[in-house]
Amino acid sequence: MEKTPTPTHCPYCALQCGMNITPLPQGGVEVTERADFPVNRGALCGKGRTAAEVLSPAVRLTTPLVREGGRLVEASWTEALDRIAGRLAATRERYGPDALGVFGGGGLTNEKAYALGKFARVVLGTSQIDYNGRFCMSSAAAAGTKAFGLDRGLPFPLEDIPRTGCVILVGSNLAETMPPSLRFFTELRENGGTLIVVDPRRTRTAEQADLHLAPRPGTDLALALGLLHLVVAEGRTDEEYIRERTTGWEEARAAAMAHWPEYVERITGVPVPRLREAVRMFCEPEAAMVLTARGPEQQSKGTDTVGAWINLCLATGRAGRPLSGYGCLTGQGNGQGGREHGQKADQLPGYRKLDDPAARRHVAGVWGVDPDSLPGPGRSAYELLDALGSDVRALLLMGSNPVVSAPRAAHVEERLRSLDFLAVADVVLSETAELADVVLPVTQWAEETGTTTSLEGRVLLRRRAVAPPPGVHSDLYVLHELAGRLGVEKGFPTDPEEVFGELRRASAGGPADYSGITYRRLTEENGVFWPCPEEPAGTSGAEGGEAASSAVSAGPAAHDASTSVRHPGTPRLFLDRFATPDGRARFVAVTHRATAEEPDAEYPLLLTTGRVVSQYQSGAQTRRVAELNAAAPGPFVELHPRLAARLGAAEGDPLAVVSRRGRAVAPARITDTIRPDTVFMPFHWPGEGRANTLTNPALDPTSRMPEFKSCAVRVEVVPRS
Repeated sequence: MEKTPTPTHCPYCALQCGMNITPLPQGGVEVTERADFPVNRGALCGKGRTAAEVLSPAVRLTTPLVREGGRLVEASWTEALDRIAGRLAATRERYGPDALGVFGGGGLTNEKAYALGKFARVVLGTSQIDYNGRFCMSSAAAAGTKAFGLDRGLPFPLEDIPRTGCVILVGSNLAETMPPSLRFFTELRENGGTLIVVDPRRTRTAEQADLHLAPRPGTDLALALGLLHLVVAEGRTDEEYIRERTTGWEEARAAAMAHWPEYVERITGVPVPRLREAVRMFCEPEAAMVLTARGPEQQSKGTDTVGAWINLCLATGRAGRPLSGYGCLTGQGNGQGGREHGQKADQLPGYRKLDDPAARRHVAGVWGVDPDSLPGPGRSAYELLDALGSDVRALLLMGSNPVVSAPRAAHVEERLRSLDFLAVADVVLSETAELADVVLPVTQWAEETGTTTSLEGRVLLRRRAVAPPPGVHSDLYVLHELAGRLGVEKGFPTDPEEVFGELRRASAGGPADYSGITYRRLTEENGVFWPCPEEPAGTSGAEGGEAASSAVSAGPAAHDASTSVRHPGTPRLFLDRFATPDGRARFVAVTHRATAEEPDAEYPLLLTTGRVVSQYQSGAQTRRVAELNAAAPGPFVELHPRLAARLGAAEGDPLAVVSRRGRAVAPARITDTIRPDTVFMPFHWPGEGRANTLTNPALDPTSRMPEFKSCAVRVEVVPRS
């Protein structure tokens, strides 16, 4: 009998490309294109096309493991769960609730992220919870909230990009990180628009640009300020817009005017004529956008850097107008939703702040607990990992692999090893899971139903298409069972739709209001953009509704069983007002400052890190796919021919890259597409080629984002044995 395809979404990046999954008669599943989803329109990258390979029992976990005699051995679910609950309870009894840590992931569904945050605060009573999304877009989130009063990765859908006049793409190699999205930028140029790419490397994305600016790593802030200086000096500001829709311009302008073009050229290495050309290209069209990614964000001044790019949009009237605006290209599959519903140290569901008394009362009411029982904000991701084994004695980790992905990774690995107890729930036996005392095998994308929120702010429904292997359960089951063992019998259902129903109530009235979204709507409408309050279109709730009422509708209102009129969702934010108390956007006065670690005589070069097209994040899943490994089998060190000649290095020679935190070794890849003062390493691999052994955990003071994108190193040729 022919199987019916199940429409769902890719497990990897924040594009959340649509795909169909069909079980095969001989076993396994087939992934095919799904043309009806507007983001990828049937296109899939190699990672998405081969995603089903990780469903195989041959490459994934299928039974719980417990540590006995120094090694992991198979165990029953009862034994594994009893051991976790017992150790968590004993640790809390001896050291207090904040000795328990919880670490989540940007790949968890909204339901899992919500339940994990609730579990930490209601069952464990700990403030010590954060997630790996802190490493991805927290600086953009902080800057967007400062400027606009609300953070959503893109305040407009991707379909707007081809219709604008110019896009400045800062620190993104989307041709490799999100290949299906490249078509929007190709169409932009076909329609007569222009693309400016800012990147220290001439990447596959930069090759598509009309103008490529290659600043020295860590100088994006100076570059943005230099462009704003030229906008002012050349009389290209939109004075009426500034007067009517913003505040703080005088201070921001004064700060920018201290960054004259020649000074910025000395800092960044970008010639003044190219700065002037970028300003002309950006300002001449009626509409334009700035999109940032990890390049400017993963810096110890990432919030200020993104703020400077937002200032450029505001000064030219390019925010809160059709086909214009600032946006962040969120990275992880549910990086957007993951930071909205409570697995972040300072947040409650609906993007509410944990230190807001009204937010605490609302969420506590949904949870049926005393607001005073909820702990306050805890440590950010790196600070939490750094505290392991000292203040934090036991850790529950879901959907993350910090042994490979965290900055100063050797130190983080040491801290994980120093824990009294580590429990990991994951799909595969990652490098972090290998250190655990208990490992739980959990379901993945095609084996479970749940929602994610894409980089557009579009809430999507992933549908279960196949049954998991026997003995594999969902993360929701894990939390349900642990909560019961720890004395909380109710409040942790295993049905994802029931969890989502509670999430809707918890988010109601918050900045990220999902209350008008149902599984039925997600199925019928191919996703719904938040904020979407459960009320008639045109009215407004306390926070999310106000933002929603100022946006262009996603479509006509329609009848629904749950509400008389459907709110259409909010594909485009800020068109009438920003989500600030007075409706005005905020300029933030910022000035350039050096990276936390500048080159010197001992470490004369800069290292920057990133991804390659055939691997994803820490590689825990993609490194188990033969086709992807054949395309990208291991780490490398990319360096300029002039630097290679100075070192006496040839293509393929083993190179040691050394920072103040450690040493990594990988083959040389010599190319003139990188600056001579910079080396690049991808961060997908463990072992001696682990790029994050080298990276600097210096934190942005606002977002607590580590400085992955720039650190001082030296490079040495390793003699072949």
